[in-house]
Amino acid sequence: MTRRELPINDDGDVVRVRQVVRSVAVDARLSLVEQTKLVTAASELARNTLTYGGGGTATVEQISNGTKNGVRAIFRDKGPGIADLDLALTDGYTSGRGLGLGLGGARRLVDEFAVESSPGSGTTVTVIKWAR
Repeated sequence: MTRRELPINDDGDVVRVRQVVRSVAVDARLSLVEQTKLVTAASELARNTLTYGGGGTATVEQISNGTKNGVRAIFRDKGPGIADLDLALTDGYTSGRGLGLGLGGARRLVDEFAVESSPGSGTTVTVIKWAR
């Protein structure tokens, strides 16, 4: 199974995260539509990691639950955290600096979504997309 740890410190790193996510999604045999949804969500989350978290890392790995293959992407930063997680997950909420999807939009594009954040301790967002 493929597993890659990638730094997110500048715009080039965001592009590399997108490329790696697409490559792992192809290896996991996600359909083109599934790949596009996952890459879009990963792009938003990588951009958030850079913009709001001051940089961090992305871990991208192919996974299996025994019957299906999928891709898990984990985005970690040591930024200020998300003060109001409920607000940040509200549909349509955006600070105006990302793709406009926000966390809620990214959540809708994937099959599993989890976020851990508290002020002063950074944020970790985990997403999973399964092959159909």
